[in-house]
Amino acid sequence: MLSLDFVWDDAPQRVRTQNSAAKAAQLPILSYLQARFLLKEFERGRSQAETSLDLGLSTCRVILHPEGVILPQGERPPWQAVIQISQDESVCYRIEQNTAYPIRAFGRDSEQVYSLMPTSRAPTLLISGLPMHRIKDIDPWQDTLRKLKAAGGAYGAVLDTATGLGYTAIQAAKTAQEVLTIELEPAVLEIARQNPWSRQLFENAKIRSLIGDTFELIQELPTNRFSLILHDPPTFSLAGELYSTEFYRQAFRVLRERGRMFHYIGDIESKMGAGILRGVTRRLLEAGFSRVLRRPQAFGVLAIK
Repeated sequence: MLSLDFVWDDAPQRVRTQNSAAKAAQLPILSYLQARFLLKEFERGRSQAETSLDLGLSTCRVILHPEGVILPQGERPPWQAVIQISQDESVCYRIEQNTAYPIRAFGRDSEQVYSLMPTSRAPTLLISGLPMHRIKDIDPWQDTLRKLKAAGGAYGAVLDTATGLGYTAIQAAKTAQEVLTIELEPAVLEIARQNPWSRQLFENAKIRSLIGDTFELIQELPTNRFSLILHDPPTFSLAGELYSTEFYRQAFRVLRERGRMFHYIGDIESKMGAGILRGVTRRLLEAGFSRVLRRPQAFGVLAIK
C-alpha cells in the first residue's frame, strides 16, 4: 500500500512525493496586460508607473526609463522586450537577466506544448492551444471556487486527481486537513512553479504531491481514506480510463462512508456534455455510488457514497 509519506526514489519516472520541497520562482512575471499598460504610460510621458509583476496578486512601482523598464528586483527589460510581450496574448513571460522568456514547457513525449496563458485574473494552463480552465465569462480562480462549492466544501482528507496549476489543491487546503494531488506530466509542474498564483501548491505543508498516472496510483491508496475527491480529468478522448467503471470503483473504495466525489465533465447542458453525462452517471452508479447529482453551474456532477 502506498504511504502518503513515502518517496520512491528508485522510480522517479513513476511517482514522487513532494512535501513542500519545491518553491515557486520569485522572478518578475509580465503578460500583455501589464506590458500594454507600461507602454501606454511611457507614451504619455510618465517616468514611473504602478503595475503588477505577479499577474495581479500585488502591485509595485517601476521606473519608465528611455531604454526600458527598471524593476524593483533590479531587472531592466528593454522596451523591445516589453513590446514583444504586449503582442502575445497567449503566454505569460518571466523576466530574467533583462530578457523576457515565455513560460512554456514541452511534454515528455515532446508532442504536447504547455504554457501559462494570462486572463483578467488568475492565468490558465494552455495545452497545445487549448485552455484547461473555463475562461469565458469566468476566470480560472472563480471556476475553481465554483467546483468546491458544488462539492459541498472541502474537509478531512481530500484527493485531487489532476493537479494542473494547483488551484484546486490550494483552495481545498484552506479548509481540509490534508490534500493529496496527482499530476501525470512533470512539465505541468514546471509551469506551475513559475506561476505566482500556484505558490501555495509548493509552500503549503498540508498539500502533498505525486507525479504519476492517477489511474494506476489510486489503486495503491488506502481504502476509506478520503472524505472528498475532486476529479477534473482531461477530456474523454485524452484520458478515457479516468471515466471508466474501473476507475470509479477505485474512487468509491478510497472514499469514506458518505464521502463525495465532484466530477468535472464540461457543460452538461450542451449536446456533447449531455451525452458524456449519461455515460458517467451510469458508470458511477455501477461502481457503487448511491446518488449522482447534477451540478450544472460547476459543469459537473456530485457522486455520493
